[in-house]
Amino acid sequence: MIDFETFTLENGLKVILYKTPSPIININIAYNVGSKDESSEHTGFAHLFEHLMFSGSVNIPSYDTPLQLAGGNNNAFTCQDYTNYYLSIPKTNLETGFWLESDRMLNLSFSEKGLEVQKKVVVEEFKQSYLNQPYGDTWLLIMPFVFKNHPYQWNTIGKNIEHVEKTTMKEVKDFFAKYYKPNNAIMSVVGAIDLENLKNITKKWFGDIAKGTIPLRALPQETSQTEAQYLTVHRDVPLEKLFIAFKIPERTNDKYHSYSILADILSNGDASRLYQKLVKDLEIAIGVSAFPFGHTDKGLFVIACTLKEGQDIKIAEAEIWKILDLLKTEKVDAEELLRAKNKFMTMLAYEYLNDMNLGTALAYY
Repeated sequence: MIDFETFTLENGLKVILYKTPSPIININIAYNVGSKDESSEHTGFAHLFEHLMFSGSVNIPSYDTPLQLAGGNNNAFTCQDYTNYYLSIPKTNLETGFWLESDRMLNLSFSEKGLEVQKKVVVEEFKQSYLNQPYGDTWLLIMPFVFKNHPYQWNTIGKNIEHVEKTTMKEVKDFFAKYYKPNNAIMSVVGAIDLENLKNITKKWFGDIAKGTIPLRALPQETSQTEAQYLTVHRDVPLEKLFIAFKIPERTNDKYHSYSILADILSNGDASRLYQKLVKDLEIAIGVSAFPFGHTDKGLFVIACTLKEGQDIKIAEAEIWKILDLLKTEKVDAEELLRAKNKFMTMLAYEYLNDMNLGTALAYY
């Protein structure tokens, strides 16, 4: 059980505190906007905006320089559901972190030069990560095949490079004005600081920032799927790969972690069912994995199998279905289930030993 404390400023900024003995304070700000809030005709925008958030604000020309001088470091990420900014800084310089985050929440320093620079950076990232390496376009293919209506159908990077390249300054300013408001953010703080002190510092730096009118989401939902769908793609890649994706409940659903346990049973370690069958016994694959792909709305459970050269992908698919069908009809052995649960709980415990990981999870959930 994680014993945390919370409060909310008058402008709507929600704050979560988890006290630890650490003299390094971790600050995490999650804005409730992600790629699912984009137009289908202009994708990749939320991710581009994340880059722009480091281009300087009204009173601070460079975000990184004062933070580094104060002994801190930072980073950020964008996903389909939200955009997350985080930093760690010594307690003695804590207010430097609050100054930096509050100033860019108040107003970015918009410039055409900065926008052009960041567009080029994102376009290069698109090329390197998705277009210029084997299997790089896997999720660009899978997501729109699985999600026909919901905006999860495009990846955070966007549908294509052109969507990023055509971004205008007006669109950037409108996006900031619409979503980057205190009442659309949650801040988590982890470290050696008491609640009253945190309240005072937060009010000092964030209290005067005006709240905004946040648009209500009305996202199109998926219709029921009643039969299997297949997509075959030919690429110049070293080996054939098979992906099987199933829709699963949202990440906050009580049943979601069952899929993490299922993934362990299927593919975590040499004793897992898929590895034993496909890699060791039949020797038709060089690797196989299963994992839940969680979202705020319904997500995916994915099985990925890399075949040995010359092996038949249909045989691999048939063997995977045999293993899945067995799980439907026979209970998992108590020892096997306990082993999977222990692995999962150990992984979670180690992950949350890291204050930044814990702060990110608190803000998300």
